Amino acid sequence: MLYAQDKWAVLLIFQAMDAAGKDGAIKHVMSGVNPQGCQVYSFKAPTSEDLDHDFLWRCMKCLPERGRIGIFNRSYYEETLVVRVHEELLKKQKLPPKLVTKDIWKERFHDIRAFERYLSRNGVLIRKFFLHVSKDEQKKRFMERIDNPEKNWKFSSADCRERGYWDEYQDAYEDMIRHTSTEDAPWYVVPADNKWFTRVVVAGAVIDGLASLDLHYPKVGAEELKLLAEAKKTLNGGK
Repeated sequence: MLYAQDKWAVLLIFQAMDAAGKDGAIKHVMSGVNPQGCQVYSFKAPTSEDLDHDFLWRCMKCLPERGRIGIFNRSYYEETLVVRVHEELLKKQKLPPKLVTKDIWKERFHDIRAFERYLSRNGVLIRKFFLHVSKDEQKKRFMERIDNPEKNWKFSSADCRERGYWDEYQDAYEDMIRHTSTEDAPWYVVPADNKWFTRVVVAGAVIDGLASLDLHYPKVGAEELKLLAEAKKTLNGGK
């Protein structure tokens, strides 16, 4: 858990193409963190309840409490990525037709910047990671999932279908990063072909972010010290 009177919360957001190693990076980088103070949320396809609300709603429900680290494995940024590449998904979001214009992605970028600025002003440290895997390396990892029986469970035919939209996704990611990387909520574009390097870069950025919060253990006051002394005396049989 975080300290410094638990005034801060930390939000780490991970976005990437399939097989870029998000799960592994989260697992390895956060392996030394007390699980009581860390929460991981993975956002899949939105439910019917999600679609009855605005595009930020389902992620807002999962924001970390003060004193905790929240990790989003994918996030509201999907609403400027997969929904942009597959615009038929936008039709399922029940938006008033007059609001669905050619400027909708710019408007969502604007809303996200405002939302993250709001979080930052309310004590949430935000760090965002785009794990950039090359097309060749993605193919290699897909083939490994197919050829290795122990990794068959990781493979999804949907991943291959999405690979067919590689160029469209790259354009969407580039536009997203360019319009939503800010001083308070920066994007880290991390090369992901070498997993060890990816994890080192992510860990370094997280450590730097936490260091900026000037965290420290809670100070024990005179009254608490007195109680500690009494407890020690009781444990020693009253001596």
